[in-house]
Amino acid sequence: MTRGKQSFLGGAALLTVTMLITKAIGALYKIPLGNLLDEQGMNYFYAAYNIYNLLLMVSTAGLPLALSRLVSQAEALGRVNRRRRTVSVAFWLFLLLGAVSSGMMFFLAGDLAGWMHNTQAENAIRVLSPAVLCVCLVSVIRGYTQGMGDMRPTAASEIIESGSKLVVGLGLAWWLLRQGYPSHIAAAGAIAGVTAGVILSLLALTVWTATHLSRDRGRDDPGQSRDILRQLLAIGVPITVGSVSLSVINLLDQSITMGILQTSWGLTEPEAAGLYGTYSYAGNLFALPAAFIYPLTISLIPAIGAALARGDRSAAGRHTAAAFRLTALLALPAGVGLSVLARPILELLYPAKEAATLEAAAYHLEILGIGSIFVCLMALSNGILQAYGREKVPLWTLLAGGGLKIALNYLMISNPDYGIRGLPVSTLCCYALITVLNLGAIARYVPERPDYFRVFSRPGLAALGMGAAAWWLHRLLADLLPGGLATLLAVALAAVIYAGAALLLGAVGREEAMALPGGERLVRWLRLK
Repeated sequence: MTRGKQSFLGGAALLTVTMLITKAIGALYKIPLGNLLDEQGMNYFYAAYNIYNLLLMVSTAGLPLALSRLVSQAEALGRVNRRRRTVSVAFWLFLLLGAVSSGMMFFLAGDLAGWMHNTQAENAIRVLSPAVLCVCLVSVIRGYTQGMGDMRPTAASEIIESGSKLVVGLGLAWWLLRQGYPSHIAAAGAIAGVTAGVILSLLALTVWTATHLSRDRGRDDPGQSRDILRQLLAIGVPITVGSVSLSVINLLDQSITMGILQTSWGLTEPEAAGLYGTYSYAGNLFALPAAFIYPLTISLIPAIGAALARGDRSAAGRHTAAAFRLTALLALPAGVGLSVLARPILELLYPAKEAATLEAAAYHLEILGIGSIFVCLMALSNGILQAYGREKVPLWTLLAGGGLKIALNYLMISNPDYGIRGLPVSTLCCYALITVLNLGAIARYVPERPDYFRVFSRPGLAALGMGAAAWWLHRLLADLLPGGLATLLAVALAAVIYAGAALLLGAVGREEAMALPGGERLVRWLRLK
């Protein structure tokens, strides 16, 4: 493979910029989709997507990370043949897992929809089934290139995937609705865009691999395939089980909620689907901040793995500290902003929705905005524990958080005083517990961890100031400007206020600024040390 290595922060910056692009494309997909489909259609869409995400996690959650870690270690030690055999073993393993998962999703679509109390989601589930196999094969290539320190193939393929999803999914949903098809068929058309995007991403990565893969042969002993398989499973299975636990929690979340609404509250399936659909509008935005943290963990794990393989614990500690600081700088203002401007943001994004729908979704987002901070910290702390060889810890913390969430769901949603309004509360409590347990484990197992108070105090103060300013600015501007323009201006001014406050408080240092596009110029202009 041609060398295109980036530093840890350089790779993270590239993937973060890519995430900005893909999320912008995703917004052009999901926001119009949320205005096209009614609440029931959105519920069917996410019923299929949650099942897909579970099978996807079973197939790809931990194993690509294990692959990138083993590849980075082999590369750091100059073991070319070991690296090649590791990729070969991973390919056949991923192919088997993907084929089984896709087959289950296709042939058991009706049973899965029934279990979710969403019988009309069967078509959407079946349309999405080929995507699992394709993503498994995509993950082999991405895991290899990430382990080699080259994030460019991952970045390019993600943009291709997002763009294809936008064109195919949104176009099909619009056409089906224009032809008079019901919402569950339109939801299947919308989710077909996900399958199309993954297929095109796989084709692009296959072409890239064929033209860039090195044919060099080393002199090292590659080792036995069964030993490599054992290593992949030893690292990947605990990560996979932990990630699957989270997907199972999300799947049970929807299933339990739909079941309680139909049994305890006596609602019909379409009525329950419409009520849950209001939660999905907030859920879209709730997942947004964490999407910018996952690129950091993708770049972090092989970087720490390579440093530890060289015996350089100091470098591993610097990577860990830098990742914590970047996460705090990004997650805290994003979560606070979503919470304090929940209703205006939803009105801006979903102008076609009724006031009652937006009011219900705004309540969810006010709570989920704060919850998104904990999701970001959970994603980062999971990656750090996995990079340091503590893969089982995130599994136990996820199980603890998931157990709390399921218990709170039953207690709150069936209670007439809360109903579905208890759903975001249980979500917040779940991720807060996981984060606290993870941070405690890092304090115990990672000697190089940063001081948590120093990491979070300054950006936390800046974020609180920004939140107060955003709330006040929107109230002021809403009386002077149209609603959408007032929201956009309030968000832009709040971002400027946060950046200024973070600089004044010393929350941004040279290393964080260097991770941004044009970082060297920014460091010189701000005279950061």
